[in-house]
Amino acid sequence: MADLIYSAIASLDGFVADEDGNFDWAAPDEDMHTFVNQLERPVGTYLYGRRMYEVMAFWEDANALADQPPFVREFGEIWRAAEKVVFSKTLAQVSTARTRVEREFDPASIGRMKAQADRPITVGGPGLAAQALEAGLVDELRLFVTPIVVGGGTRALPDGLRLKLELLEERRFEAGVVYLRYRTGI
Repeated sequence: MADLIYSAIASLDGFVADEDGNFDWAAPDEDMHTFVNQLERPVGTYLYGRRMYEVMAFWEDANALADQPPFVREFGEIWRAAEKVVFSKTLAQVSTARTRVEREFDPASIGRMKAQADRPITVGGPGLAAQALEAGLVDELRLFVTPIVVGGGTRALPDGLRLKLELLEERRFEAGVVYLRYRTGI
C-alpha cells in the first residue's frame, strides 16, 4: 500500500500563493531543489487539479530545460517518469505524456489506487489536497515554510480542518526555509 503525500511550499502565514496569485517568492534555491528531487524520486503518481497541472506541465519539455542547471533538469526527468492524474471537469485534453483526466474526485477510487500502488502518490494543489485531507486519505504532510508573510491568498491547508500530527522530520535550509514532515491520523 502506498502513502498519499501532500507537499507544499507555503509562506509563514500559510499561503501557497499571494492575493494576486503570485508564488515567485517560493522558488527553491539549489540546496532545497536538490532535497526536493530526493523526495520526489520515488513518487509513482502525481494527483493534480487542473490549475496545478497546468503549472507543472512546464516540466514536460526537456528542451526548455536544456540551459538550466543539472538539479533543475533532474527534477524534469523525475516528473516526466511519473504517472499523472488530473482531476478536472473542464480540461478537454492533456498536454503531457503518462497523464490521464478524471472528471470527479472519488475518495474510494483514490483508496483503491493507494492499495494497489507500490510507490508513493502525491497530491498537488491546495484545492485537491483539501478534498483528500477532508476524506482522510492523506498519510503525510510535507511543508516547506518560506520566511515571508504575504497577508492573504490561496491557503496551503483548508479552513476548518483539524488533524493531529506526528513530526517525523525537520530540516532548515540556508535561505531560511524550514521543511516539516508530519504523519497524519495520529
